[in-house]
Amino acid sequence: MDIWFTLKEDPDQLIQWYAARRDGLKDHNQVKARYAYVLANFNQNPSGADFVFLTRTCYGGVVRFRKSDGGMSTPCGAHMPISSDSFAKRVSIWHKRVQGTNFFCTDYKETIELAQPGDVIYCDPPYTDSQAILYGAQKFQFAELLDSIDKAKSRGVYVALSIDGSKKSGLHEVLLDFPEGLFETEASITVGRSMLHRFQMNGQSLEGDVVKDRLLLTYNL
Repeated sequence: MDIWFTLKEDPDQLIQWYAARRDGLKDHNQVKARYAYVLANFNQNPSGADFVFLTRTCYGGVVRFRKSDGGMSTPCGAHMPISSDSFAKRVSIWHKRVQGTNFFCTDYKETIELAQPGDVIYCDPPYTDSQAILYGAQKFQFAELLDSIDKAKSRGVYVALSIDGSKKSGLHEVLLDFPEGLFETEASITVGRSMLHRFQMNGQSLEGDVVKDRLLLTYNL
């Protein structure tokens, strides 16, 4: 949340955080060394300043935390992280976009309960078939989210949920048990090849591993 708060209130500080860690890196060996240093520092004393560099530099943007100690365990990516100038341009764009937005660090159940009739909620939870170890999601229960969505719908709140659809170019369909009548509209969205699977396969080509997500709405379009 440090990143979001700083993006909204002090974008120059966010730019400085990234530049302090990114500037001076000329090859991938230097990137790996810097990444290892920042990762160790973050795991000892978590901060948005370190985390913003890690998320731009880790493999495929896959943020993975260990259950044992909560430490981030994603290795360094094979790419050069974006330049400080490019990062600054993105910060400038998003600083304007988040004005009027309030950020809360709280349980999703509490946030959903705040929604009033006519409000729209978008839920993008850890995907049940592939993300059980990502984002600190080991204790996440999908059924509990569905219960919260059901209660919100009964109050007149509109809810959109994205979740697993199919993988391996349609050969593997992720089967999920949804309460009857909870969702009224469903769409299949092709999202490309699985970056997480590529990470697990050590960067091998995944030509036959096209992934489709499922977008579910509690209302009719």
